[in-house]
Amino acid sequence: MVSLTDVQASNSSIASSLPAGLVAVFVGATSGIGEYTLLQFAKYARQPRIYFVGRSQEAGDRIAAECKALNPEGQCTFIKADTSLLSNVDAVCRDIKSKETVVNLLFLTTGTLQLGAKTAENLHYPAALITYSRTRFIVNLLPLLQRTPSLRRVVSVLCAGKEGPVDASDLQGWNVTNMLVQRGQGASQVTMALDALAAQAPDVSFIHNFPGSVKTNIIRGGEPRLIAVMGVVAKIVGAFVNLHVPLEECGARHVFLATSAKYPTRKGGEQSAGVPLPKGAAVARGVDGQSGSGAYSIDQHGESTGPKVEALLAGFRREGLVDTVWQDTAAQFTRITGRAAI
Repeated sequence: MVSLTDVQASNSSIASSLPAGLVAVFVGATSGIGEYTLLQFAKYARQPRIYFVGRSQEAGDRIAAECKALNPEGQCTFIKADTSLLSNVDAVCRDIKSKETVVNLLFLTTGTLQLGAKTAENLHYPAALITYSRTRFIVNLLPLLQRTPSLRRVVSVLCAGKEGPVDASDLQGWNVTNMLVQRGQGASQVTMALDALAAQAPDVSFIHNFPGSVKTNIIRGGEPRLIAVMGVVAKIVGAFVNLHVPLEECGARHVFLATSAKYPTRKGGEQSAGVPLPKGAAVARGVDGQSGSGAYSIDQHGESTGPKVEALLAGFRREGLVDTVWQDTAAQFTRITGRAAI
């Protein structure tokens, strides 16, 4: 377990260990984990240029003002967009590419508990947000990530360690009604996508993580019965335990994931590694079971999720499922946008 003390010490070294002017893109950052992490990143980085994407202009204006108060030398730009639509994702990425030549960090937190809805692009709404939209952001911005001489990292926050079986005949989960099954398939698809991307871009580090229980607005778009049940459970359990990770700790731990050398690229190299580890600290183990292999499934304590996930992913590779998932994603990109990436 990475202690909170070690997290805070590493984050405090960002300004001295990493260059000024880091460019960070946060998607799904007008509430919850994205917001907490963005504010912590703004606090520690030197003269950062931050772009954050969300649906609420009111929340965007508030967060931009908070960032400016935390770090007057930084820039914080809000981009309003519904990222469940790949056409909107492309528009956001074009906007960022028109202003920046490099990106150091891409941080993704979009999600929903709403099942059954279809987007205007004929994708299952949760799959659009969790699988296709997130991957589209990565492939669109990957050239900018690979171009930077310093930190190169993608963090996708969902359910690392909760990976489960995947139905290759229903990758979007149209026929899944059990939330735990949906969670397992979605988590596996996120991890497989990052594993495939790490092979394509060994000079970029890719992390799928589980944040623990954090107070967010993800149930806002969920089904009424599910929201009611979750509300009752939270009240009952909350009477006996501290249900949620404190917001400031959540933000700090995710900034650590985004900047620490504990999660190096597959290619290696000090320049892209991040904030140096203290003497004797080990790098994380990748989803292939090898230390520092570039694609990581990380638990709420900052450590690799372990042999169970590694074995599951190894089975997916043997079955050709990683290729199947990637081919489906590429096919949807071409169907909807007419091209593999912008």
